[in-house]
Amino acid sequence: MKNFLIFLFLGFLLTNCSAFKADIDPVTGKKIRKEPSLKKRAEDNAAEGGGIFNSSNMRGGTNYDFATSNIMWRATLSSLDFLPLQSVNYSGGVVITDWYSNSINSNESIKIEVRFLSDEAASSSINILSYKKICESLNCKTLKMDEKFNKKIKNQIMEEVRKLKIQEELDKKKKKKT
Repeated sequence: MKNFLIFLFLGFLLTNCSAFKADIDPVTGKKIRKEPSLKKRAEDNAAEGGGIFNSSNMRGGTNYDFATSNIMWRATLSSLDFLPLQSVNYSGGVVITDWYSNSINSNESIKIEVRFLSDEAASSSINILSYKKICESLNCKTLKMDEKFNKKIKNQIMEEVRKLKIQEELDKKKKKKT
């Protein structure tokens, strides 16, 4: 009897929750007719301005500008270009490097995480976290790096922001002359 009730309950959930189906418009509740051809659907979506980097036409969607338009993002990637990257998420505002050591035989390695708090070009717009891993034989310990190291990384990024801003201004002046 217990199994029958569970089966009946699950059947009820699966048949009556049509609002969760992908082909139902959540606002109007009407069925959305989809193009059966994936290629044609992709072309239609691109023509309407949809897609990964331009979702402004989507109802309730968010517009993610391409990452190269954000000067803080570009400066961070440029400043950390000597490190292998583990995770880079523009929409989440995080850059995480992989463990790095400048020597093959070194028992120490570092990892840096940059968190973007806003998109304005200011020192307060990013937060730097860094870690040092020290391995002896098979024993490794991970320590948080001091604020002095984090400040050095932040200063490098801000210096790169200044260089990029200067270059942008020079490029604007050149365009005006031509």
